[in-house]
Amino acid sequence: MAGADTGSIPLELERLRRSVDVGFATTRGDLALLLQRADQTDKTLSEHEDRLDALERSRWPLPSLAAITSCTALAVTLWQAGGR
Repeated sequence: MAGADTGSIPLELERLRRSVDVGFATTRGDLALLLQRADQTDKTLSEHEDRLDALERSRWPLPSLAAITSCTALAVTLWQAGGR
């Protein structure tokens, strides 16, 4: 009976080792997929930041727009007042 137990231990250890190897391979594959997705996300984020920077450079600053509007309103008011 002791001989039967001794022969089954290496077999069980081999099965356990195989299960651990398969688990590690699956984990490595999942990590590789996550790394690839993270790289794609970083690339997309970088592209969006570039586009946002370009939009920010091309827009009018609000204080300048407010100054132009107020100067125009003042000019129209003076023109109307001078016309009467």
